[in-house]
Amino acid sequence: MNSEYRHCIYAFLSRVMSDMPDKNFLSDLKNNRELAEAIGGETLAWLDESSLEAMIEVLNIDYTSMFIINTQPVESFVLDAKSEIPAGLQNPVMAFYFNHGFDVNMDQTDILAPDHLAIEFAFMQALIYRKELQTQFDFMQEHLLKWAVPYMLGMRSMADTPFYRDICEFTAEFLVSDYEYLAGVSRE
Repeated sequence: MNSEYRHCIYAFLSRVMSDMPDKNFLSDLKNNRELAEAIGGETLAWLDESSLEAMIEVLNIDYTSMFIINTQPVESFVLDAKSEIPAGLQNPVMAFYFNHGFDVNMDQTDILAPDHLAIEFAFMQALIYRKELQTQFDFMQEHLLKWAVPYMLGMRSMADTPFYRDICEFTAEFLVSDYEYLAGVSRE
């Protein structure tokens, strides 16, 4: 896997997890057959046969149901039954960011949790840009693999749309593949 591909996939996944899809997002996805095909064949067919307006409506319902009402893609919620987000450096993810020079400005986002999956994907994107392979590997091992892979596989069964069924599976497979890549690179 090359760095540009990995960087783009983490940016895409961060966007997917940060908010409901809008017309521009879906239009771009419809025009990027390679990405749509990588996400999954069911998604590609659905994009070809559906109008933007119809997709926006059902995707917004699906996103809200999956990632807001029934559960949230937040590491501390998934790993800790308390359903609260530890503040500041008491949050293990925030401490990891701080220890590796990543400044999370929560004032510039509607996301309220530093351990939200969209923020964690953005962190991986930044690490790829900075070429910090060991930190990428450590973050995958200490955080993403522990919760994001099982979370996404579990969320797949909740998805009503082809896009979210495929994106859940794609994300889990990508993370495992990226971890294997990082494990191989870190040994070199």
